[in-house]
Amino acid sequence: MWKYIKRYLPYAVLAALFMVGEVSMDLVQPGIMRRIVDEGVLGLETGGVGDLRLIGTLGLRMIALVLFGGLCGSLNNVFTHYSSQNIGNEMRKDAFRRIMSFSFPQLDRFGTGSLVTRVTNDITQIQTFVSLFVRGLIRTSLLTFGSMYCIFRLNRDFGLTVLCAFPLVAGCIVLCLWKANPCSPSCKDIWTLSTPSCRRTFPVSESSKPASERRMKRPGSARPTTRW
Repeated sequence: MWKYIKRYLPYAVLAALFMVGEVSMDLVQPGIMRRIVDEGVLGLETGGVGDLRLIGTLGLRMIALVLFGGLCGSLNNVFTHYSSQNIGNEMRKDAFRRIMSFSFPQLDRFGTGSLVTRVTNDITQIQTFVSLFVRGLIRTSLLTFGSMYCIFRLNRDFGLTVLCAFPLVAGCIVLCLWKANPCSPSCKDIWTLSTPSCRRTFPVSESSKPASERRMKRPGSARPTTRW
């Protein structure tokens, strides 16, 4: 697995850096909005007198931050999909090359459906995992701890409340994952056990076989059809 990841690790690192930039812009904007409301609109620092110049300046700054955050998000998507799709492509080519080297008894032992699933669905799951790890996990972690830091800066008491609630939320997530994890192997085992019975219940008919195979079974099919 690592030999595929290390080829495209620089692109994944770039995607993570652009994600940091996007999340940072999201965390900075509430502070700017607070200054617009408190100082520009309500005028808490100037005796209740608003400041339109401050509102315009901070508004332009927010627009610039939004544009920069959108650029970082777009570049994050580009590098994330580039790394995950290429990792899946390399794995799929190696898996297909390995399958083509199997003998006929090995192909019969593994089964055509199982090998097709390994090349398609299983590798797609790895691509999705890489994409979610680079984009989802990093974004969630930065937003969680960055938001808690910003809350502590604004209101220390409310920050302590959020900090006390964080273990409860994390415990609920871990409990749900712990309960749902055993269901995946059991569903896979049920599908594996049901596949042979489905083959016995619904045998392959003669009409569903390839035309070349049906033609080879006809008498006299070995004679050439072209006349010179």
